[in-house]
Amino acid sequence: MADIQCLVPTHQPRVTEHMDQIKEMIAQIISNGFAYVVEGDVYFSVDDFPNYGRLSGRRLEDNRAGERVAVDERKRNPADFALWKAAKPRKPNWDSPWGPGRPGWHMECSAMSAHYLTHSFDIHGGGMDLIFPHHENEIAQSCAACAKSNVSYWIHNGFVTTSDEKMSKSLGNFFTIREVTKVYHPLALRHFLMGTHYRSPVNYTISQLEIASEAVFYIYQTLQDCEDALLALKEEAEKNGKICPAAQDCITKLHEEFEAKLSDDLHIPTILNSALQESLRFLNSSLNMLKKKQPKKQQLSTVKSLAELEKQVKEVLDVLGMLSNSSYTEVLQQLKDKALKRSGLTEDDVLHLIEERMLARKNKDFSKSDQIRSDLGTKGIALMDVGKETVWRPCVPVQQEKPDVSVQQEKPGELVKQGNPVPPAEKGQ
Repeated sequence: MADIQCLVPTHQPRVTEHMDQIKEMIAQIISNGFAYVVEGDVYFSVDDFPNYGRLSGRRLEDNRAGERVAVDERKRNPADFALWKAAKPRKPNWDSPWGPGRPGWHMECSAMSAHYLTHSFDIHGGGMDLIFPHHENEIAQSCAACAKSNVSYWIHNGFVTTSDEKMSKSLGNFFTIREVTKVYHPLALRHFLMGTHYRSPVNYTISQLEIASEAVFYIYQTLQDCEDALLALKEEAEKNGKICPAAQDCITKLHEEFEAKLSDDLHIPTILNSALQESLRFLNSSLNMLKKKQPKKQQLSTVKSLAELEKQVKEVLDVLGMLSNSSYTEVLQQLKDKALKRSGLTEDDVLHLIEERMLARKNKDFSKSDQIRSDLGTKGIALMDVGKETVWRPCVPVQQEKPDVSVQQEKPGELVKQGNPVPPAEKGQ
């Protein structure tokens, strides 16, 4: 997780270390009249909790007995769920006022969140499949233990899919972060994951990872070019330059759209694909202007505009976790190294082919020249003619129409085939 720049949790609690808190909360729920004991089991009485079903929108009368678990005749209502389960032979168990046993499926979440975050906190996350019954039951037992219990926002994420099928170990279509980042830069994986709204399914494909990788290269190449261009005139521009109106409009739009889209249920894909892209294009346009001869005043204005917009772009990238601790040059080289690994080529191979192509062009063998460029393009290597030189960069591989593939890293470059608007986050409990 650190590789893709996810922050380390402040607490990483274990259920076995919080049995006292779990038993205390169950005792409080019983004392408050929301649970009952049957032969060492403790069940929550859903009939005594009027708001049961509010999160999921399900009504008690819609629940069909025996649909998820076998009907237990000892329950007052088939929908009643376990807070504590009596011990079974040769299974882990702990002593309790109701006899040896273990917590129910939902109980530890309520007890540990209350212990670390108090009974009222801002955000509770989880997968879409946990809305019912897990989170619904968690709300019921938390509120039954403490009437002031409240979660301001419930954030439910969509699944990662491959070939539109849920990714899971049981289906054999499961890939770890470590496996993916062997051949793709961690920032490319992060960009890919942020490219879909968090509550929508993320369809894991090679083509989307390639697009994300190219996008990250474009971002860092732009930042590197800005850094190089600003070295000579940045200080003077700070004192004497003025931001041009077009640059100021771009800065304002990026700032306002960034705040608006984050506030609108974290619509990060719109940020990545709209105002941020517009800002990067403006930066590159300004860089091209600096290469041309300009009056001193206009030159300082361009540099000042470039510096201020670059600063705003970096602030956005920093909040999104897309700024690396490595230098721009290092990140660009890392992206190139990953692209070479996927292509099955070394940098010496690419440089040799560039020399071959230059010789072919010199001999007016344009067919061979085009073929070399085309062949490298299919491997995700783009050639760019800059004056009399040719340089290369990673790109999305140019391919014929083929079924998409998912990645499995056995050997460098080896690929193995694998066969709507969203509503706002649920608020309150």
